[in-house]
Amino acid sequence: MKKLINAPENVVTDALTGLAAAHPDLAVDVAGKVVARASGPTPGKVGLVSGGGSGHEPLHVGFVGYGMLDAACPGEIFTSPVPDQMVRAARAVHGGAGVLYVVKNYTGDVLNFQLAAELLEDEDIEVATVVVDDDVAVEDSTYTAGRRGTGATVFVEKIAGALAEERAPLAAVAAVAREVNERSRSFGIALTPCVTPATGRPGFELGPQEVELGIGIHGEPGRRRGPLASAGELVQIALDAIHQDMPLSGDLLVMVNGMGGTPLIELYLVYAEVKRYLDKLGARITRNLVGNYITSLEMQGCSITVCRLTDDLARLWDAPVQTPALRWGR
Repeated sequence: MKKLINAPENVVTDALTGLAAAHPDLAVDVAGKVVARASGPTPGKVGLVSGGGSGHEPLHVGFVGYGMLDAACPGEIFTSPVPDQMVRAARAVHGGAGVLYVVKNYTGDVLNFQLAAELLEDEDIEVATVVVDDDVAVEDSTYTAGRRGTGATVFVEKIAGALAEERAPLAAVAAVAREVNERSRSFGIALTPCVTPATGRPGFELGPQEVELGIGIHGEPGRRRGPLASAGELVQIALDAIHQDMPLSGDLLVMVNGMGGTPLIELYLVYAEVKRYLDKLGARITRNLVGNYITSLEMQGCSITVCRLTDDLARLWDAPVQTPALRWGR
């Protein structure tokens, strides 16, 4: 696999250097691996911090900005950031109203964010933590106890970020983040593996006529392998799994997310199949995202994430946002 890199060990720092050059409205600590808003902490506003292993861009650094995150902590490729990064990020964004950690459910991330929160207790910085665990594919996986956190992380960061901009207190921002997580489900499908820069080899083997159903964002095994099928058949497998876990009805926010190596034309084709499936149920897609939002390097495939909206969640989703990867209304 050919990659546009200088050296495998410098991929993350080189990418952060580019992020800083491209987005002067971000404060990028390349050596310390913390990305924050250049405007600094906002007095009286809850600071939202998230993070995780790199390789899932634009998550999380691409969602730092008005209406979403105040800071992100990128780890090395598919490796959790360390507590020191999370502590520095919290200090950088704390405006006196506390900090919310948004954590995808991966054991390393959960443990490190927990340790960071404990360290901040001595600094009188109140911290609440919300763990995202929306993936219905498996109950436990290679890196998790319980369900994995995947696409719903984007929804949580956007909607909780909007409420934080309204100067809601920490308890309310944490509560809406948990509500979004509880009302969201995801399922991923891989057509090909990805290749980490450090190894230069595929993370797993998948035959040319096989797909992995329920894949994790690090290439963790899903429910089963099956033969390559049409987009409509694969969408039905994914949405059947979601619908069985959380009946799909009412107004929905839907994200068809590319894993990094699938062209947009195929993602829109998938979206058409998603809409066809939901139309048959009488459910309505009232908000959507189609594109690459939580990727797995150059893996081909997609994930589908659905959130059952309320009027207030829809209002917060529509609120202005200005980040490198998500922008509207501002």
